[in-house]
Amino acid sequence: MLLSDKKMISNSKRTGASRRAFTTRQMTLSAIMAAVICILGPLSIPIPVSPVPITLTNLAIYFTVCILGWKLGTVSYLIYLVIGLAGLPVFSSFGAGFGKLLGPTGGYLIGFIFMAIICGLFFEKTDNRIVLFLGLILGSLVNYLFGTAWLAVQASLTFSQALWAGVIPYIPADLIKILLAVMLAPPLQKRLQRDL
Repeated sequence: MLLSDKKMISNSKRTGASRRAFTTRQMTLSAIMAAVICILGPLSIPIPVSPVPITLTNLAIYFTVCILGWKLGTVSYLIYLVIGLAGLPVFSSFGAGFGKLLGPTGGYLIGFIFMAIICGLFFEKTDNRIVLFLGLILGSLVNYLFGTAWLAVQASLTFSQALWAGVIPYIPADLIKILLAVMLAPPLQKRLQRDL
């Protein structure tokens, strides 16, 4: 066998090992970020004017999709969703099961999937903080749409009433979470890439 052939085989073996290691790393990071969502998701503050509490789920998703990208970030959220549907108390107010999906907050749980995709794409495509801010608002608006529509159906409200019950009171807190994500998530992602 020629020396050049040996080098090519050696290089291909190293590349294959590197690909396997990268895949393992991706799976590990996805599991870690799903765990982060599971830890932050149940933490909630009930408010008297709405059946929907203030939660940290969306903040956890912003950080997850920034660190992992939209594909793996969405997978992490789906892992969290499956864990909650399986009965572990990881949803808001330590809720779990399909009952939570059918309850007032079920639309938001589905809307988070699309929010993760949209916000993750913005984090991947730009470093401009103004564009990121607008992208996270867009993702949140899509989540609001799903949440409001389901809340209106589930609670027999008009869309406008559901909007006032499930969105309007949360806008100030969500804007703060978006600002935190835009300011802190990209530097954290760069640091993690450097350290790992």
